[in-house]
Amino acid sequence: MNAITRQAEFVAVTHKNAIATITLNRPDLRNAINDQMRAELIAAFEEAGADKAVRGIILTGAGKGFCSGGDIGGMRARLDAPAGEVAFNGWKRQQSTHKGVAAIHGISKPVIAAVNGAAFGLGLDMALACDFIIAAEGAKMSMSFVKRGLVSDGGGMYFLPRRVGLSKAKELILTARVVEPDEALAIGMIDRIASREDLLEQAQAWAEELTIGSPAAIALTKAILDKTFESTDEQVFALGREAQAICYTTAEHRASVEEFLAKTGK
Repeated sequence: MNAITRQAEFVAVTHKNAIATITLNRPDLRNAINDQMRAELIAAFEEAGADKAVRGIILTGAGKGFCSGGDIGGMRARLDAPAGEVAFNGWKRQQSTHKGVAAIHGISKPVIAAVNGAAFGLGLDMALACDFIIAAEGAKMSMSFVKRGLVSDGGGMYFLPRRVGLSKAKELILTARVVEPDEALAIGMIDRIASREDLLEQAQAWAEELTIGSPAAIALTKAILDKTFESTDEQVFALGREAQAICYTTAEHRASVEEFLAKTGK
């Protein structure tokens, strides 16, 4: 049975079989992100990253939605600020936003977004920052920023082209149209579809499957793959050599080799 191990005001964390499920918990507002939720989310990912008992992470939302994006209250406050402070306040807020996205994307453990409902704007950006996405039937996704006169500010302009290609990413961002799971799967925007009832169970099973290997090997592999598109082949090879040298020294590698040799009698 899952036990809540960390309950903040807007983010809950449960543990099961070495998988931490981080739940955005503002269901009355479809888990819209305000400053406090962002801070709690960063803290939850930092704690999961530091906890050796946690092998993988699931990010999901409470209630009917995954995340509807930025809190409209924050947008209203921004408009009410003195004109001379808007740009600098926005710059500071963007730093916080990007710290949150970096906490999701940069963690050394596999992260699955379990999109249980609407993922709009910054909510979809956060899902795209995860390593994998499984969406519930009926979930709706939209890069809705242009409808608010904004650009994608949570990494979507980086992550989405890497999933669907540049032209399709431009089309989805510029039209802000809603994408449903079947289309999202066909274009590579998401990886799997599940029924709403089975979503978290399937995400849990998938996370356990993704984390059977050595934590060091998984972390190093993920770090290198995340740099693949920005690196030359020789740079990737060099990173691989360095990572392999580290893996040679790990207890997991030694145990695996010794087990294999014992089975073969060599």
